[in-house]
Amino acid sequence: MTTLFERVGGGPWFLELVDRFYQRVEDDPLLRPVYPEQLEPGKTYLALFLAQYWGGPPLYSMERGHPRLRQRHFPFAIGQAERDAWVRHMLAAVASMELAPDDEAEMAAYFEGAATMMINRPG
Repeated sequence: MTTLFERVGGGPWFLELVDRFYQRVEDDPLLRPVYPEQLEPGKTYLALFLAQYWGGPPLYSMERGHPRLRQRHFPFAIGQAERDAWVRHMLAAVASMELAPDDEAEMAAYFEGAATMMINRPG
């Protein structure tokens, strides 16, 4: 049985996914202000985290420790609208990567649930 990380070809695939996602974030007037001015560190961390989550090497944890997703995102105002925008951009990025349908569905389900858990503000 192979991991999604292996099926997509490893780390470079996740770097490309994150690049496509961040291209959408940069143009989003609702979501862009939620992000720090410098996007590069976050891009790298997201790619490392996703690669690790989907079966790749634990490079994220080796560099940053436990992911602690809710704690790391708490300083950023994330309401339902921000969550929905984030999911929309991530799912568009995933769809653009031409995954097998089952893999795309699995990723979509993960991103929907994880994004919902990041909501930390009413509205």
